[in-house]
Amino acid sequence: MITLIVVAVVAVLLVLAAISLYNGLVRKRGAVDNAWAQVDVQLKRRHDLIPNLVETVKGYASHERQALEAVVAARSQAVGAQTPREQAAAENALSGALKSLFALAEAYPDLKASRNFSELQEELSDTENRIAYSRQYYNDAVLTYNNAIQTVPANIVAGMTGFAAREYFQAPGDERGSVQVRF
Repeated sequence: MITLIVVAVVAVLLVLAAISLYNGLVRKRGAVDNAWAQVDVQLKRRHDLIPNLVETVKGYASHERQALEAVVAARSQAVGAQTPREQAAAENALSGALKSLFALAEAYPDLKASRNFSELQEELSDTENRIAYSRQYYNDAVLTYNNAIQTVPANIVAGMTGFAAREYFQAPGDERGSVQVRF
């Protein structure tokens, strides 16, 4: 009789532990989803600013079509990206196109002095900082979640209930190297 009670108590404790682990994994997965949503909000903000920036530059440097079209194409690609890996690659291409656009602005003093352009440039810079923070927050949430689903005993519950590792938001390999500055 005592053995049966002990076995029942142990079984109940194991079920409660499994439920607790499962609920913890659900919370961590929710934190990753929330972090990704925050990255997405900041990227949308960036994508919304770009058409205004392009229109402003167009007014001063309309014959610089190649640079303007590169920004528009990169923005379209970034808006259409689905996974963190695709999003990272597209956003890095967009950053490069924007750098070219801002370098172009240096050649046009009237554009550089334009209040509208300055405000858009400042807003975009602020947004870039927000994106960097959001990416870091997302990657931290992914790290916590991935560690949770890979450690014992949560990995047992995670494996039985279909929790899968999430991918980090990181720059493609060729963009991690040192920056080349040429004069």
